[in-house]
Amino acid sequence: MKPDVKAELLALIGHLRSYVLYHQQLGLEAFPRSLTFPKGLKEVREELGDCRRCRLWETRKAIVFGEGSEKARLVFVGEAPGYEEDIQGRPFVGKAGQLLTRIIAAIGMKRDEVYITNVVKCHPPRNRVPAHDEIACCYPFLAKQLRIIRPRVICALGSAAARTLLNTEAGITTLRGTFRDWEGIPVMSTFHPAFLLRSPDRKRETWEDMQALQKHLTGDKR
Repeated sequence: MKPDVKAELLALIGHLRSYVLYHQQLGLEAFPRSLTFPKGLKEVREELGDCRRCRLWETRKAIVFGEGSEKARLVFVGEAPGYEEDIQGRPFVGKAGQLLTRIIAAIGMKRDEVYITNVVKCHPPRNRVPAHDEIACCYPFLAKQLRIIRPRVICALGSAAARTLLNTEAGITTLRGTFRDWEGIPVMSTFHPAFLLRSPDRKRETWEDMQALQKHLTGDKR
């Protein structure tokens, strides 16, 4: 099977899997008569709409969908929007976001060359960790974002993102530093920038992760 055909088939299967899981979360046993899958990020955002699929809509100010290039070779996935992100409606714009922007520059890229999003699209009150049911409601949209972009590498920022993408309960200290797989796409997990602001002594490990990620991208001919 040709690589492009195989990739399209895997994407189609992935869309269907997310569709089934999403409807299971809603408690539905039957499916609508037609199955359509989004062809672009704009269509995914329209499908998300004024989302009220979980309780986070009650306290959010904005849905933070994601931003960047739809043709990005690198996608960063965080946990959830923070206070500043909720106010501005953009991912990673607070102090942690400023650090992420510097990290992106350190590996020779610009922020508008990559794509940045979160597992959960709404700000959890008091910056708490998203609950399992909240993640379950948002995951189908994250999966669609990733399948549309089909980056060469995904960088999972922090435990929640890494555990969600890799379907594991392992902690970030176990997962970081090695490439794992999400639907055929390599995933490098590393510490969340917010954690690095609290624990600057872990920046060296993050830089090692970013060097490995940069090396992977440099060897790519895309």
